[in-house]
Amino acid sequence: MVRMANASQNNHVAGREPFRLIVAITGATGAIYGIRLLQALRELNVESHLILSKWGARTMLHETPHTLEQVQEMASHHYASQDQGAVISSGSFITRGMVICPCSVRSLGAIAHGWGDTLVHRAADVVLKERRRLVLVVRETPLNDIHLENMLKLSRMGATIFPPVPAFYTHPQTIDDIVDQTVMRVMDQFGLHLRSGRRWQGLRSQPETAGKKAHQRN
Repeated sequence: MVRMANASQNNHVAGREPFRLIVAITGATGAIYGIRLLQALRELNVESHLILSKWGARTMLHETPHTLEQVQEMASHHYASQDQGAVISSGSFITRGMVICPCSVRSLGAIAHGWGDTLVHRAADVVLKERRRLVLVVRETPLNDIHLENMLKLSRMGATIFPPVPAFYTHPQTIDDIVDQTVMRVMDQFGLHLRSGRRWQGLRSQPETAGKKAHQRN
């Protein structure tokens, strides 16, 4: 896991709300993204509120070595997926927003059409109505017209559609490198920045220059 920048500015200050972020893990493949996000937020002392959907939990157990209890302990608070009475189901509970990581297309569709039948969907609806930041790490491919229309609809409402697309300009050596780079970029959306995350530094040389040098050697 990459090391984080000092985030003491995110700690609770008298008279101000702490930096709170809702994290949901739904049933799409890629549960490791949500787990790594929780670990990063914990290192930054960000107050995290976790919702694991039923299928998110099933997928997590299939894809990772973590138990449900281990992942729940990574969060500051966690809630049952059907607990509509949780504090995060109300706009009067102040948060900086929500990340659904990964976001299944079922959750995408439910949120796009206001179908708040689970706490994940209700919490996302609250974030939208309060004009807070909603980041959807949509994991599906290929995408059909319904998926694309739902993403466009939510984007127009102010949500950020954030597919976990690997960046190969960082020359990742492991799956962890790929996951960490995506988590770094998700956290950027909330003004939370990694100190040692690998970022774009510009091209090392112009393609045409490199081509000329190769031609000269030949």
